[in-house]
Amino acid sequence: MFNIPCVIFAGGKSSRMGEDKSLLPFAGFNTLTEFQFSRLSKIFKTVYISCKDKSKFDFEADFIEDVKTTQAFAPTAGFVAIYNELKEDAFFALSVDAPFVGAEEIKKIIDADIKDSDATIAKTEFGVQPMCGIYHRSLQKEFKQMLQTDSHKLGFLLKNSNTTFVNFDDEKPFLNLNHPHEYKEALSLI
Repeated sequence: MFNIPCVIFAGGKSSRMGEDKSLLPFAGFNTLTEFQFSRLSKIFKTVYISCKDKSKFDFEADFIEDVKTTQAFAPTAGFVAIYNELKEDAFFALSVDAPFVGAEEIKKIIDADIKDSDATIAKTEFGVQPMCGIYHRSLQKEFKQMLQTDSHKLGFLLKNSNTTFVNFDDEKPFLNLNHPHEYKEALSLI
């Protein structure tokens, strides 16, 4: 089991899906979030769920609600809340809509993480995967600043920080369920 805390980000807008993807049924679970929580709890000692409002979920878990902000669906609000809540120096962030990132990919990212990094993030041929990797407390101030200035570009933050990028040749584990056809594809794969 990995000692670093894992945070599942389940507070997005889901505009491309057309409905809240965190609540879609998945692999015998009532919701994709519950599926992610169950499987990640088998490989991480502690798992949290970052969300806007925990009342939308009907299962027991440790939830971290976003700090209140006028930006309706800014991931930065989740990051600020997580830094406020957790005592650890770093945490592993994973989007709720990435159900195929497994222990092998997570271990590769954890093994590549060094103390002096601000973040250690997965990268594939198609680009950086900002919602799959380790974020260190050294970025706490930057996230607060981003929230205050209504700037939410994680890619820009990572490019301008001391980020370790971990290259992956296989794109399949990083399939994101952004559109209905990707959700259907994921259901057939699981």
